[in-house]
Amino acid sequence: MTDDLMKLKAALANGRVGRRDFMVGALGAGLTLAAADSLFVSSALAQTPKKGGHLVLGMNGGSATDTLDPASFTNDVDFTTGRLWGEALVAYSPTGSAPVPVLAESYEGTNKAKTWVFKLRKGVKFSNGKTLTADDVVATLKRHSDENSKSGALGIMRGIQEIKADGPNTVVIELETANADLPFLMADYHLIIQPNGGLDNPTAGIGTGPYIIDVAEHGIRYLAKKNPDYWNDELGHVDSVEILVINDLTARMSALQSNKVHMINRVDPKTISFLKRSKNISIENTAGRGHYVFLMHADKEPFSNLHLRLAMKYAIDREVLVKQILRGYGTVGNDMPINTAYPYFPDSIEQRTYDPDKAKFHYKKSGHDGAVLLRTSNAAFNGAEDAAVLYQQQAAVAGIQIEVKREPADGYWSSVWNVQPFSTSYWSGRQTQDQMYSVAYYSKADWNDTKWFRPAFDKLLLEARAELNGERRKELYTEMGTMVRDDGGTIAPMFNDFIDAISTNVGGYVRDPNGMLSNSFAPLRTWLKDA
Repeated sequence: MTDDLMKLKAALANGRVGRRDFMVGALGAGLTLAAADSLFVSSALAQTPKKGGHLVLGMNGGSATDTLDPASFTNDVDFTTGRLWGEALVAYSPTGSAPVPVLAESYEGTNKAKTWVFKLRKGVKFSNGKTLTADDVVATLKRHSDENSKSGALGIMRGIQEIKADGPNTVVIELETANADLPFLMADYHLIIQPNGGLDNPTAGIGTGPYIIDVAEHGIRYLAKKNPDYWNDELGHVDSVEILVINDLTARMSALQSNKVHMINRVDPKTISFLKRSKNISIENTAGRGHYVFLMHADKEPFSNLHLRLAMKYAIDREVLVKQILRGYGTVGNDMPINTAYPYFPDSIEQRTYDPDKAKFHYKKSGHDGAVLLRTSNAAFNGAEDAAVLYQQQAAVAGIQIEVKREPADGYWSSVWNVQPFSTSYWSGRQTQDQMYSVAYYSKADWNDTKWFRPAFDKLLLEARAELNGERRKELYTEMGTMVRDDGGTIAPMFNDFIDAISTNVGGYVRDPNGMLSNSFAPLRTWLKDA
């Protein structure tokens, strides 16, 4: 490493430079963008944190129907609150490498990836004082595998033949078919390990995380205090964390500007230039797998008609939405949940473009007459209501009438998403294609929010999961992506950057492509410089 880069790392560690200046310096020293970003992540993680203080987050995404039961987590507030008190066996790496061991000290695949062995970290305690054992892990994974559990992780847990303890600190997972991605699945945010799997009380908020939930006012406020028995000194630097649910963007921005909160999520791209005027605010945007979608239920009229689904897909101008809604902080989608962030991205699939003539053709073929009702709310994603109106205008060129109905933010995820036949929504993406498809497109998935059920697709999914040859696996994912694009109920016009805004008093923020607010780890990874 050159002297310039060594000095740059030292300046970052001492708080003299932020991410922007660090990246400029690293690029000037000859590093590629990817190498500079990787160096920043490793350098940020290596900083010496300050301990103490009270960290406050202002977050969009919460509602009165939220819960502390990981099986039912559906939104950003749920995910972030869960990180405070609970942990999974492994976690996604911010550099995109293999999953990082957490409660599992190590993991290994045998039997051609049909058998996976997880060795647990010894001496870890739950916040109720109980010591973590393999039995707790087994019970947790079995609960999320239960068809009656309604767990959001149920889709990725199917295909597991047996989960068993092999002594007090070893868990063995036997699969029906090989799955090289199994460790990635174990990092799912629903799979927080709980005492006895959470069977006694899944909403108790008892886990092995760095904080203990002290107040849980769903849709309003959460307060967590430091867990004195937490095992990992590298996380949980502040004494307490408070999450304020502030779904209104203007109110969220005002709270940050007035120093009432230290960080906010889901910054609207059109407000970035305004926020940048404040010297005490830093914008953190990270490209990832998150995507904004319009969902049609393929099993309900009128969207059970393929021609109508195709008409709706050709009637949207993706380029305009990326420009006007994302302000360039994102990329164009292709009516499937996969982009170039995935290792087996199907790059041979033709990009769908705005084509009013084709939309008009398929609309006429569908035989549909009258307006289609689109339900939306900015709770779905920043600018969802504006995006719906733009879509309405674009579709009108093809003679398609869309009636836009604005729904209340509170309760949107329980009464509109996955319930109503046509709505706006958002997916943060998943680490692998298998996981994304298993959670949202597999016929038996509880979160199959387009109600698209295709046995042929399911067969390809299981085949790809067991395929260890990368070239063949990409062929299978290309066929699957084509099916979703051309037959499915997903209209995916754009992939968004994760855009957060944080106080310059916050140190240690790590850009993580796996999700907003450093993949919800921000309150664990960061610290207060004036603590």
